[in-house]
Amino acid sequence: MAAASDRVHPPSGEATDEGLTFGAVLGATIGNMLEFYDFVTYSFFATQIGHAFFPSKSEFASLLLSLATFGAGFVTRPIGAVVIGSYSDRAGRRPAMILSFSMMGIAILVLGLTPSYEAIGVAAPIIIILARLTQGFSLGGEVGPTTAYLMEAASARHRGLAVSFQPASQQIAATAGALVGEILSLTMTSAALDTYGWRIAFLLGAATLPFGLWLRRALPETLHRAETPAITAANVGTAKKLRSSTRLLGLGLVILASGTIITYVTQYMTTYAQHTLHVGAPLAFATTVVSNAIGIVAAFFGGWLADRVGRWPIMVWPQLVALLLTYPIFLWVVESRNSAALLGGLGLLALIGSIPYSAFYVGLAEGLPKSIRGGAFATIYAVAIAIFGGTAQLAVAWLTEVTGNALAPAWYLLLATAVGLCAMILMPETAPSKATASVKTSGTV
Repeated sequence: MAAASDRVHPPSGEATDEGLTFGAVLGATIGNMLEFYDFVTYSFFATQIGHAFFPSKSEFASLLLSLATFGAGFVTRPIGAVVIGSYSDRAGRRPAMILSFSMMGIAILVLGLTPSYEAIGVAAPIIIILARLTQGFSLGGEVGPTTAYLMEAASARHRGLAVSFQPASQQIAATAGALVGEILSLTMTSAALDTYGWRIAFLLGAATLPFGLWLRRALPETLHRAETPAITAANVGTAKKLRSSTRLLGLGLVILASGTIITYVTQYMTTYAQHTLHVGAPLAFATTVVSNAIGIVAAFFGGWLADRVGRWPIMVWPQLVALLLTYPIFLWVVESRNSAALLGGLGLLALIGSIPYSAFYVGLAEGLPKSIRGGAFATIYAVAIAIFGGTAQLAVAWLTEVTGNALAPAWYLLLATAVGLCAMILMPETAPSKATASVKTSGTV
């Protein structure tokens, strides 16, 4: 950390020791939300994109090729995490967030404007794959710096709520994407949606890029800001700090893998409802809109609770309830295939299942030394996403097809939730009011 004389003096609107200003929260989370909107919108229109860029005599083959391209965006996420995340630990959170946002902007424009396979042949899928790789690189470097920023700019007693804007902004993005899909499906014919309607969703995201860049350029920097830590990091080298945090990073990786599977299977529900359950597009998109909207409220509620009762109980107990509810809810959905099950059942699962991750995000950020926080958080997040996020929807689609059982998503979710619960039980408590005594006795960094 820089000496006191080298610290950046707070400009107007700088987060002070009293905590995060509304403008700083808005700037960080809106940028994050816009990035995730651009990234996840692809999954909502996987069927239409498959038709445009991966035409095939087999509807299933076209869908698989489209989902595989969606997965290609996860390959470069660890690279982006290391490059942009470590850059945020050296140069600052703000320049790293501006860099990742700018790259995402270029990629989303390419996705929205590339002609179809019918128009330019094999060049079309090649361009789309390159755009997805660029998206993955930029988003890989987004989450670590943004989470570090939110935690560092907040007062110790409000860290949980501040960091909850990270998962909440992702839910807002997913809700916005699904809502756009819902509106387009209600106002356009299937042929029009297939031909050009899905491009509108991407270009709407691109239209917000100037606003997002303006917000991020105005953010105050937090890298050199004096911190009131729950855990005081020793003045040791980066390698030693990483070694001392190995157990925490390992648990974090497992929990992020679990959360990633849950998130991307949930986002797949629009395609699942249309392709497997054969419900209409309006209800399919509405399912994701409702689940994600509920998830926004749950993410904020989880952060609020984590500030009051600690990180550990808010991780563990809701995760256990989600584990117990997953199979009965999916059984209800598959057997009834009506709006009550799709909206109410999956909405309830989203409510319970979203609460633990706000507590986890802040707990992981608090447990990492500041000088490696952005890069380390980004890297394990991106590795978990690359391995499990990029394959989640493909795996569920494949399992459903080969088994002929519409309950395949529930099996995958049950395994992910159970593994995540085990890791959450082993996570340390890092809330400032509860962690100090245990830290002093254990020497944990």
